[in-house]
Parts: sequence; C-alpha cells; structure tokens
Amino acid sequence: MLTQESLAQIDRELAKYPADQRRSATMSALRIAQTEKRWLTNDLIEFVANYVGIPPVAAYEVASFYNMFDMKPVGKYKITVCTNLPCALSGGYQAADYLKQKLGIGMGETTADGKFTLKEGECMGACGYAPVLLVNNHTMCNHMTPEAIDKKLAELE
Repeated sequence: MLTQESLAQIDRELAKYPADQRRSATMSALRIAQTEKRWLTNDLIEFVANYVGIPPVAAYEVASFYNMFDMKPVGKYKITVCTNLPCALSGGYQAADYLKQKLGIGMGETTADGKFTLKEGECMGACGYAPVLLVNNHTMCNHMTPEAIDKKLAELE
C-alpha cells in the first residue's frame, strides 16, 4: 500500500522508540503515508496502524483529531490560512477572503482542476508574521498581502 521508500521512513521513525512504545511513531507514520498518497483513506489508516502495531481505531483517533491530516481528497496544493486571533487581527480573514475570491472556492473546497484546496487553520506559531499561510503542511508563508498571495500562487502554478 506504501512504497518501500515510505516504509523505510516509517521504519526510521519506529527505531526512535523502544519496542513497547511504537505507538509514539503514529503521527510520523501517518504524515509519511499522507505525503505519499496526499490524503488518508480508512484503508491507509488501518495499514499504518497494523504496520506500527496498534489498533486501527488508535490511528484513526490521531488522524481525525489533528487538522494537518486530510481524511478526504485535497488538491495538489493545500493552502491553510491561519485565522486564530492574532492572525485575524492582522489580516488573516482578509487573506482568506482574497484567496477565496482568487481561487473561486470556499474554505474546505478544492478547485475544479484539483490544484488547490483551501482550509482554515489554527495557530501556526508565527503570530508576529501575520497573516500566515501553510502550503501542504510544510511551507510557511508570512506577511501574506494580496501581492504576496499572487506571487505565491504564481509560483505554485
């Protein structure tokens, strides 16, 4: 279900913990699986759980709790906009509204071409750099004015 490369990455994560604490690698294992497949199906969550050696429901609890995990298909570029209070006060909602208008989608939606998914997120720990966006859970973008958003979208095209 996962490539040998992804399984090797999960094995490296599992090696960080004693044998009786393998469940500690669950978040990392799910992240690796999602990076490869772009979202987590129930079958994929069960596969990861079995690979880690935990009950599938325990992996499902993790996947469904954290908003970094996607349990339905997302676009090639998932853009998460921080709208927590400090970002909201510093333009987070304006950045979100600009992205909605620019992409022609609402929060939680994906463009018709499957390229962009727009999500609302909680604090990303960069309040002093608001408004903040996170692209595919890995790339933090700060001071996202309309001009900066246009530039980022052009880079992703």
